[in-house]
Amino acid sequence: MEITVETAEKLGLRPDEFEMIKKILGRTPNFTELSAYSVMWSEHCSYKNSIKWLKTLPREGAKLLVKAGEENAGLADIGDGWGVVFKIESHNHPSAIEPFQGAATGVGGIHRDIFTMGARPIAALNSLRFGNLSEEKTQHLMNGIVHGIGHYGNCFGVPTVGGEIYFEDCYHTNPLVNAMSVGVVKAGQTVSATAEGKGNPVFIVGSATGKDGMGGAAFASADITESSVEDLPAVQVGDPFQEKKLLEACLELIPKGALVGMQDMGAAGIICSTAETSAKGGVGMRIDLDKVPMRQQNMKAWELLLSESQERMLMIVKKGREKEVLEVFEKWDLPCSQIGEVTDGGMLQFYMHGELEAEVPAESLVLGGGAPVYEREYREPKYFAEIKKFDPASIPVPKDLKAVAEKIITIPNIASKRWIYTQYDSMVGTGNTSTNAPSDAQVVEVKGTKKGLAVTVDCNSRYVFADPFTGCMIAVSEAARNIVVSGGVPLGVTNCLNFGNPYDPEVYYQFVYAIKGMGEACKKFDTPVTGGNVSFYNQHPGGAVYPTPTIGMVGLLEDIDTKMTLDFKQAGDTIYLLGEVNDDINSSEYIHKLHGVEYSPVPHFDLEEEYRLQQTVSKLIGSKAIVSAHDLSEGGLFVTLCESGFNNELGFKAATSTKVRPDAFWFGESQSRVAVSVSADNIAAFEKIVKESGVPFIKVGEVTDGEVIVDGAGWGDIADWKEKYDGAIERYMQREEQYI
Repeated sequence: MEITVETAEKLGLRPDEFEMIKKILGRTPNFTELSAYSVMWSEHCSYKNSIKWLKTLPREGAKLLVKAGEENAGLADIGDGWGVVFKIESHNHPSAIEPFQGAATGVGGIHRDIFTMGARPIAALNSLRFGNLSEEKTQHLMNGIVHGIGHYGNCFGVPTVGGEIYFEDCYHTNPLVNAMSVGVVKAGQTVSATAEGKGNPVFIVGSATGKDGMGGAAFASADITESSVEDLPAVQVGDPFQEKKLLEACLELIPKGALVGMQDMGAAGIICSTAETSAKGGVGMRIDLDKVPMRQQNMKAWELLLSESQERMLMIVKKGREKEVLEVFEKWDLPCSQIGEVTDGGMLQFYMHGELEAEVPAESLVLGGGAPVYEREYREPKYFAEIKKFDPASIPVPKDLKAVAEKIITIPNIASKRWIYTQYDSMVGTGNTSTNAPSDAQVVEVKGTKKGLAVTVDCNSRYVFADPFTGCMIAVSEAARNIVVSGGVPLGVTNCLNFGNPYDPEVYYQFVYAIKGMGEACKKFDTPVTGGNVSFYNQHPGGAVYPTPTIGMVGLLEDIDTKMTLDFKQAGDTIYLLGEVNDDINSSEYIHKLHGVEYSPVPHFDLEEEYRLQQTVSKLIGSKAIVSAHDLSEGGLFVTLCESGFNNELGFKAATSTKVRPDAFWFGESQSRVAVSVSADNIAAFEKIVKESGVPFIKVGEVTDGEVIVDGAGWGDIADWKEKYDGAIERYMQREEQYI
């Protein structure tokens, strides 16, 4: 078949990229070679529209054991010969088309990124975005995606310990499914994703290769439309039980020292894993594709190269030690086949039944090698003008605060996600902490040590929509705040950057300024960015989704027994609010959902204030001056106090500050604030520490036996509020309650 520029365009390549390929090869590529470039130069694999800005992020730190992008996931030192490995990635487009398998294979893929480095995954988190919950399509997507995440994680045996879920109209067509995995590894047990040593054999292990997931990387680099369901073959199919066997086999093999390197097969399959490991080691490979175990007969060379069949690994083995590898995989009843060997010269040669099907330089396929890098145009979005017009005075101050609170507590973005998280097993396999007591970040044990890991995912995309720079600083700050109020010290960040079409200058503006904000905040908190994922082309019929730079963060507790929880402990304890009280209702759930305000500024935020607050909370926890701590986020102070009361069925008695409008006091989302409770014998010590820190604070009230009392008026019992909060999403799903 004749290969032309039209062929290249059908595969998602631009005319100038086709010319670049011809120049690299010194000839016109054949179809198999062109297919390889089409997936490896897709946005999903090459980051060609984002790498310029990603490189501006802080990428090194004292605790990091590998630089950003060097390996499949971030690796940080947690002391005593242990490291933590963590990463977050998206599976948005597949989940939009086939929600169950799209989400399930997203979970499987992110766990493989962890154990391909030799670490055992011990915790999973997810960040999800859906459309209007009252719509049948949203309910269908949420049912499938949540079921897929729960099925894969529960069967694989790694607990899903936390996450976040938001509902906004802009995610109607294109939901976001971001999956995070956290693992631990002992020093000396890590494996690099590299190839070296001429003559060393190359193995493919795990599941057989089929046609599922064909061209998934290219599929993830295009706009989603209502007709994308026709692209169903692009969605991979997962088998968590096969992956569990693959995990155990890999972790059994690694200590034997028979491996040179290992790389999981995710996006772009064999072509990606062979190219990345070869380019990293400065070598080439000869691969016989007919030796790849196949799930279907008569697969073509390009199909084998591009297939994204799940639960597979590429291994580069030390010559002479093949038998050890074969024995381990035979024990675990997993396919294991030698498909080639390492060569000199940097060329990838793919044969089929002795015929050379493709020959390309490995370096030319990968990020930082021959893959193109673009500088996109960007300009300030037009809707910023609407944001600047917002006048808080246009929102009437409510006469009945209780009626507003009753609506706030049932907004899906605020209400309990019980309907979702009860489908996840938070204790399977390695288990969570012994109590699962509620805290702002989830805290998991490092078995065999006294240490704990605090893990969280955070991003309020409405804030980023209102102001990409400040909104992304808030996302990083909230992640750090959640770890700090749980008793941890932030270590590092992994990010999942979900944006619209990068060729839209207004979308690209959102991306650029979000990256700038992320960089500023990460430097302040000393949380370098270890890696992650960029997902562009997240669209709906009216344009792009909200810019959603999801922040995954990991923190360390040297002693898990020092964990701080968010729940009130006993009646009579005093409740304080740390941080500035502002007359601020901007971008709050209150004005967005109850008043229908689409455009308003980002809530008040100051990075120095935030840093000082977090340092103070750490000192309070270290000195045992507080018994609970819960940060203020969506829904403001009222929701924070309710959530603090739910676990032990303790209420609160509180009064409205006269300094600000009452709706701002109770429901505003001004940042850098934490509600704490203090026992009577610690009040003097608490106030001394806070006064010395310079952080503003006020006494809000006190913990009660169960009554909720605001400004002297009885607002019922905390159990009543808990019922409203816990059951809201179930009632929406059962059509018993209209979505606000």
